[in-house]
Amino acid sequence: MSQPDIAHVAHVCQAMRRDIIEMVAAAGSGHPGGSLSSVEIVATLYASVMNHDPARPDMPERDRFVLSKGHAAPVLYAALAEHGYLPREELVTLRKLGSRLQGHPDMRKLPGVEVSTGSLGQGLALANGMALALRLDGNTAPTVFCLMGDGELQEGSVWEAAMAAAHYRLDNVVAIVDLNGLQIDGATCEVMDLGNVPEKFAAFGWTVMTCDGHSVAELQDALERAKAATEGPVVIVARTMKGRGISFMENLCDWHGKAPNADEAERALAELSDQGE
Repeated sequence: MSQPDIAHVAHVCQAMRRDIIEMVAAAGSGHPGGSLSSVEIVATLYASVMNHDPARPDMPERDRFVLSKGHAAPVLYAALAEHGYLPREELVTLRKLGSRLQGHPDMRKLPGVEVSTGSLGQGLALANGMALALRLDGNTAPTVFCLMGDGELQEGSVWEAAMAAAHYRLDNVVAIVDLNGLQIDGATCEVMDLGNVPEKFAAFGWTVMTCDGHSVAELQDALERAKAATEGPVVIVARTMKGRGISFMENLCDWHGKAPNADEAERALAELSDQGE
């Protein structure tokens, strides 16, 4: 896909943040913090990097996206609505009985969702499986992108998958780590210190890139380079802020899994309006 104007992607990011606040507030539950921290990552993927088509969500040559941190489903739903996979007015049905928009993504209900996720630590292994299947099918065009949270890296299964991806030289796998430093119980360094994440992946045989996870320009460059890599799996460690864009949510683990009430939602939406779209 051609690279979009940075200002356009910034506009999309603000629209997605509004959607996240509105849908989580309407649901009365959900995970705004980690959804907001990954807005630029997901927006850049869908706007300029991934090959995808809402009119043909199952086309064989499409790139795949695995939201390993499935609790951040609102950011995926916002991106899918932005690109025509579902009507925007459906977003406020998040977590409602009978809605296609479950609290975690459900591949059986919504076109554009590649795999049902939510049990942390499993997404990278799923991405590996997709990548290996594509290789066996001789389908070399697609890339499988997998977005993980940093707290998720405390799961041992992540590192088993990292070892496997390097062993099989899966150059069609790109992992992205949303490194915001917080998880549901507090700072990752206090709950279970991750150490140096880039060095860990490098030790497992991955090509490692780092970037500002809120810079569309840096993300676009890193993701395009990662997609073009041919020497094995690539990980992009994106430095982010939990709750990014809403002043009273930023860098606070309290907003990991708490919905804003009506007054808080109004205040958040007013902030986004003041920032411009």
